[in-house]
Amino acid sequence: MLILAMVGALLTTAAVFAGDASYTEYQVKALFLLNFAKYVDWPAEAFADANAPLIISVVGEDHFGDSLQKAVESKIVNGRPILIRQVVTDDDLAKCHILFISDSEKSRLPAILEKVRGKPVLTVGESEHFAESGGVIGFVRKDGKIRLEIDLNPARLAGLRISSKLLSVADVVRGKP
Repeated sequence: MLILAMVGALLTTAAVFAGDASYTEYQVKALFLLNFAKYVDWPAEAFADANAPLIISVVGEDHFGDSLQKAVESKIVNGRPILIRQVVTDDDLAKCHILFISDSEKSRLPAILEKVRGKPVLTVGESEHFAESGGVIGFVRKDGKIRLEIDLNPARLAGLRISSKLLSVADVVRGKP
């Protein structure tokens, strides 16, 4: 019953994300980031303890406004509160669980991905060919809608397990065994 509810919630959210005109692009992306937290498993060592928060960081231009904060406000995922942080220095890149890489950082993308390579960080980006460039989840615009491309190879390297429920809503999944 719980699994059916989770699948329903993800599919409902995916339908909303897919292009409801009442949501801005960054409201949709914020809701996706929240849902990624629900459908990705991190290794235990990714957290200081059982009560440590799940941290979503943004590197580069932050176009979310308050959308990301509102999306995660008062939410608990797998018993963990969610915190939002802005990356200030490159040392902050790996101090999170989900790293959203803004399109403003496309020239630095290889260096950013190298800093978190092999660390338990879910990299999510919006630049063209993000997932092909070594990121885990790329937001892609198709027919005016936000779609997902996922590469399982960097996810495995980071020790992350992505639920088949999340994979089922992606347009492209690379690195299937």
